[in-house]
Amino acid sequence: MHINHHIRAERVVATAPIRGRQVRIGTGFSALSFDHTQFDGLMDPLVMVDHFTMSEPTFGPHPHAGMSAVSVLFEDSQGQFHNRDSLGNDLDLGPGDLYWLKAGRGAVHDERPRAGAQTHALQIFVNLPAAAKRDAPDALHVPAARMPELRGPGYRVRVVLGDSNGVSGYASPALPLTILDAQLEPTGAYVHELPADFDAWIHAVGGGVELAVGGAVTVLAEGDAIAVRSQAEAAALELRSEAGAHVVLLQGQPIRERIVQRGPFVMNTREELAAVAAAHAAGELGSID
Repeated sequence: MHINHHIRAERVVATAPIRGRQVRIGTGFSALSFDHTQFDGLMDPLVMVDHFTMSEPTFGPHPHAGMSAVSVLFEDSQGQFHNRDSLGNDLDLGPGDLYWLKAGRGAVHDERPRAGAQTHALQIFVNLPAAAKRDAPDALHVPAARMPELRGPGYRVRVVLGDSNGVSGYASPALPLTILDAQLEPTGAYVHELPADFDAWIHAVGGGVELAVGGAVTVLAEGDAIAVRSQAEAAALELRSEAGAHVVLLQGQPIRERIVQRGPFVMNTREELAAVAAAHAAGELGSID
């Protein structure tokens, strides 16, 4: 059964497929952009996801606070993605790598492709609960070679972070999050179990994907995303594709706190937003020399 409305079954609730907003900046950056307001609260703890390509410096050094900024490079990226932050980290990310910057009370960050590089990646903003928004900044780099893989008939899944089907990758320096980067061959399928009361966000990076869950099947065209929440008990999420596809799945436990966002700042009140903006203006979030 193909559906294009909200899934509401005994164990799961999900949005309809959402097409990302097209964003272009200059001649070197284009993205499909998704944010939490599009997904009926089912994207929590994710705030924003950009599926982007970047071929030249675009943003320059910029602050973050109250959240984590996570970069997941796809394996078809070309060249190196230069990553610097006010924690003193200065490194190149290669194809398939992950970098997680837990900004906490504030940090400054800069990412840009090296000359001649073409970066294909996700940029993910992950909320922090109110109790952790004043934490000291922290960071994690996971090279692609250290990510475990799951292989079977018709699928290859990189466990970028977290757990799936008994295989564990690295743990984040902030909220637990599972990130799966899956390649499905024609007629291939992969099943991931979503724990009870967790949210999953699924994006068809390349090719069309079918999501079978709770007795219903939803079709995601290339560029679509959908958010799913299990209710009361775990739910099996089956990802499959007739023609082959590249798909990502992000899974986390909802924080369920009110947030206010202004660009790279994610806080709980407008007063906190004003305070962190003032702290950045005063140079208190650090700098990149």
